[in-house]
Amino acid sequence: MNVTTELLDTLCAIAGEAGHAIMEVYEGDIAVIDKADQSPLTVADMRADAIIRARLEAAFPGIYILSEESRSPEQAGADHAPFFLVDPLDGTKEFVKRNGEFTVNIALIADGVPVAGVVYAPALSTLYYGGAGLGAWCRDAGGLRPLQAVRWDPSTPLQVIGSRSHGAEELNAWLQKLPCAHEFVAAGSSLKFCRIAEGAAHAYPRFGLTSQWDTAAAHCVLNNAGGAVLALDGQPLRYGMGLPILNSHFLACHAADANWLLNLP
Repeated sequence: MNVTTELLDTLCAIAGEAGHAIMEVYEGDIAVIDKADQSPLTVADMRADAIIRARLEAAFPGIYILSEESRSPEQAGADHAPFFLVDPLDGTKEFVKRNGEFTVNIALIADGVPVAGVVYAPALSTLYYGGAGLGAWCRDAGGLRPLQAVRWDPSTPLQVIGSRSHGAEELNAWLQKLPCAHEFVAAGSSLKFCRIAEGAAHAYPRFGLTSQWDTAAAHCVLNNAGGAVLALDGQPLRYGMGLPILNSHFLACHAADANWLLNLP
């Protein structure tokens, strides 16, 4: 499947429709139930999932869809066949807290690589998207702008972004190894990747658990803005139905900063 601007436009429109449904719930009472793994689930998750699945099936018939909340009834061929990875509401805890830092994530995976990705933050009215060979962009109240990750300038503090609640002990140990001044900011959902893609942060080290659908869409955005998402052995984070659903620990940053950040003393 070729990644085109038309394909990206379609994914952006689908994410926008799902985001609208999420905001209808966000503006009312939010009832929460716990899934088997103790992660929260709301009506918004399910409504967004139903919309995304229906729209993807109509626009891209025969392409397998693996979502956090559902999956296609039959696999669409071998593991290397293109498929969609979806998190209909990434950052449900942020959604319940009403802090705005939650997203709709839709990614197209080919040969283990996210080749198209859309990250929509409906409470912030901000859309990030990118495609292999096409670049990456952000659309918000200020209009449309291309995204470009920024390499760290040694004359300034390294801007580190991370999770509020996952892998804190390992993160603190990593921060203590940094041979430079740094500033840490916590953020929710896949927006952490997007902050690097737009040059607002330099590094996102992740030591807590994430699933494939949590990272794929924003990974694509960052890749196409000059960044990289690498496992701690330096290999690119990969995706596939034949791989564990849980990602390894990873580092997201500007591609040119990856080597030294992965090899701290």
